Order: sequence, then structure tokens, then C-alpha cells
Amino acid sequence: MTRYGFIIDQSRCIGCHACTVACKAEHEVPVGVFRTWVQYVERGEYPNTRRSFAVLRCNHCDDAPCVAICPTRALYRRADGIVDFDRERCIGCKACMQACPYDAIYIDPETHTAAKCNYCAHRVDRGLEPACVIVCPVNAIIAGDLDNPASPIAQLAGREKLAVRKPEQGTEPKLFYIGVDALALQPGALRDDGAYLWAERPADAPLPIAPAGVHPGAAEAGRKVYDVAHARPWGWKVAAYLWTKSVAAGALLAAAALLVPGFVENSRLFTVAAPLLALLFLALTTGLLIWDLKRPERFFYLLLVPVARGGRRPNLRSWLVRGAWCLMAFGAAAALWLLVGLTGADGVSPVAWWLGGLAALAAAGYTGFLFAQAEGRDLWQSPLYLWHLVAAALTAGAAALLLFALLGGEGREVGAPLARLLAGGALLTGLIGLAEVLGHHATADAARAAHELGFGRYALPFWLGAVVLGAAVPLLAGAAYATGAPGWLGGLGAVSALLGLAAFEHAWVEAGQAVPLS
Repeated sequence: MTRYGFIIDQSRCIGCHACTVACKAEHEVPVGVFRTWVQYVERGEYPNTRRSFAVLRCNHCDDAPCVAICPTRALYRRADGIVDFDRERCIGCKACMQACPYDAIYIDPETHTAAKCNYCAHRVDRGLEPACVIVCPVNAIIAGDLDNPASPIAQLAGREKLAVRKPEQGTEPKLFYIGVDALALQPGALRDDGAYLWAERPADAPLPIAPAGVHPGAAEAGRKVYDVAHARPWGWKVAAYLWTKSVAAGALLAAAALLVPGFVENSRLFTVAAPLLALLFLALTTGLLIWDLKRPERFFYLLLVPVARGGRRPNLRSWLVRGAWCLMAFGAAAALWLLVGLTGADGVSPVAWWLGGLAALAAAGYTGFLFAQAEGRDLWQSPLYLWHLVAAALTAGAAALLLFALLGGEGREVGAPLARLLAGGALLTGLIGLAEVLGHHATADAARAAHELGFGRYALPFWLGAVVLGAAVPLLAGAAYATGAPGWLGGLGAVSALLGLAAFEHAWVEAGQAVPLS
């Protein structure tokens, strides 16, 4: 079976950018984005310096994480091993950009859909080589069938020592390097002085300097002197979505946690206000998700791709699709809960509570699996994040319901259990957050992102927001109110918890994207 790949001989590369220009011309790539580009790396101090090059692009992985996470199958792996894309199916969710460990995917500013190197599939289908191969003046780019022993690329692979980028990700890349500077394949080990040859580094670009001791090779004399800009795909809308979803799921989760064991009596706060709050914040969550799409008019492709676009079902492996089903199930459970509460059907109330609680767990927790599919962001691979999401939902739900109880004049017999739940949830979120920052991490990039979260540019929102406002104040205030302190203390703890959770989600989303991938 054919399995196309690339070998790039960096010992031959002269850094002429002919491959970049040929690719742009062949595919009409807009200004400011690139399917293939050349990175310059320098070692030493003037006048004893040495410059080397690294040609970067899509690795056409055999186990491509971008294909697994794409909800609409806009990214797909062909039978010949080429990872191609269909812009007519793309909704612009940018999940593929987070999943790619090589920063090879961008959003086309003209079509607002994902694009990348597709191995010049249209040329290959006609028996031609990719444009970059044809134009390279020193034959540094070799393309062909890796599984054909008679092909030049297979023979070269058999006799040369090859290197790949980020083998620890397990993506089975098919872009191999000969004679490449090892530092060029370790972006975290390169010093970045804030400006490049012929270009300035964008203000929101990933971290310029690796903290000493965080990344192997960080102390070596290597610096990046030319690269192309890479945007951070997710911003405040994703952080806001995490927060609103915590409130939505938490409203039912907290109510179910108190109603099912019989810790509180059946009251309108739990049977009507809680599901109404859940549905309101679910609507806000859905709105934020659609707003963040680059092609929001295609949002329904998550559920059904029109026949005109191929008519194929969505990618059920993607947690974006699974998450959409979780949110719909949660909405149905909240509506049932509300209906039971309004009609006073006490006989079926426990069923509604159980269904609502389980649906709330799914709605709160699925994002942990979604972020785990973002293979390019090592911090987000943390197994603790799932538990943070559940604890955050409990905390946010208890905080929101406690505010309703205090404003609605509910007695302490309702407020005290909510305050205890708030204090317990705040304690859990605080401990999980501290474990993320202070604990051991599986990879150097994850450790570097965690360092940035706790001790770098996001230290203020983490310590003041997540730890103090999100954990310490709600824990103390909630416990005090539950044991007889004035109601304003409970309200203070609730508001503080909601603010602290918002600060943590913002810091978490940004810190996860702070480590450079190329």
C-alpha cells in the first residue's frame, strides 16, 4: 500500500525560501499564513556563530490528532497516507490547530477555514511531485512512497539517520529530517530575543525564553532568528464558555447532590430556579461556542453535514461532537426537571433529579476529554483537569444557588447545605489547581506551561484569582455562614468563587497555549 512522506535534508538546505514561495504560488496561500516555512536557528556568539535551517510543515502523521479531533471530517487521512482537508466541510472551530503538535495548521483569512500542507494532492493524483520538491535548487526535499523499497525516499530512509519532531507525541509523523540541528526540533530550547530578521515577534506570541531547568537544552547557546507568526487559536470566548458551562451544569449537579440524599427539602429553589438557571447558562454556553467559530453559519455540521457537502456523518471520535450530544442531553434533562417542578409531579421527581445529575456530570466533564485530544497543548493533557471541571461545576452551581437563596429570602436550612457544598467544592478546586502548578508533569512542555501558569505571566490570575478568590475566600466564608455567620458572608463567598473560577479558566486557556510549538 502506498504511504507518502517527506525527507528533508537540512545539510543541503540553503534557506532560500523557494519551497515557501512555490507553495504559496501553487495553492494561492494568502499573505501572512504559510503551509511550509523556513526557521533560522543560530548558535554561538559573534563572530563565532553558525546558522542552520529547518523547513517546517505538516507531518502527514499516520495517527494524526487533527483528524481525530475534527468534528466534521474536514481533515481526513487518505488511503495513500496524505492528510488532506476539505474547506467546504470546515466550521472553523480551530480544534485541529490545538491538536497539531507541529503548528502546521492555520485559518485561511479569506475562506475562514482551516488549511495546511496537503502534499500537493492534486499534483500527486496526476503523477506529479509536490511543488516544493520541484523548485528546491539543491534537492533537499525528497518526496515519495515510504513503503516502496525501490523508491528513492525509502532507500534514503534505509541508509541515513533520520530525526522527527516531537516523537513523544506518538503521532507517527512521516516528515523526516537528515542533518538537522537538534535545537531546531525543540522550540522550547531556543532563545527568542523578541525580533527576527526582517520581522518582529507579535506581542501575543508564545514565550520568548524558556525558564532555566524547565526544558532540556534550555541553557545551550541556541536562538531563533527567523520564524513565522503563529496565532493562539482560542481566547476569551473559550474561557467564558468554560465558566458559563460550569454554572449551567453546576446548577443541576449541586441541586441533585442535595436533593437525592435528602439533605434539603423539596423547594422551588431546587425544582424551578435551578433548572431555569441551567437552561439560561446553557444558552449562553451555546452562544459562545457558535460565536467562536470562524464559520458560525455551519454550526449544525456538528450534527449533520448536508448532502451538498458530502453528506457524511460527523466524526464520532471527536469530543466536539460528543460534547454537543452531552450538552443536548443536558438541555433535555434540565427541561424535564423544570417541567416536573412546574407541574408538581412529585412521583417522578427523583427520576428527574437522577437524570439531571448524570447529564450535568457529562456536560461538566466532557471538556476534559476534548482538551485531552488537543495533543499540541501538553498542559491540557493533565488527568486532573477532568476532576477540576467537576469540582468547578459543583462550586459554581452551589455559589449561584446560594446567591438565589440569599436574595430570595430562603432560610438557613436551605442556605447552609449550599454553603457547605460551596466550601467543599472550593477546597477541591484549590487543591487541584495547586497540584497542577506544583506537581510533576509528564513532558517538558507541560512543565513549562505549568511554570508559566503559576510563576510567569499568569501568576496573578492564578494566585489572586484561582487560589485566593476561587478557593480560600469561598472556603472560609462558606464554612462561616454554614455555622451561623451572617448571610452577607455567604454571598461574599459565592461571588468570590465565581470570580475566581473565571480567573482560573482564563489563565488555564492562555497558559496552555503559551509554549511555542515550532
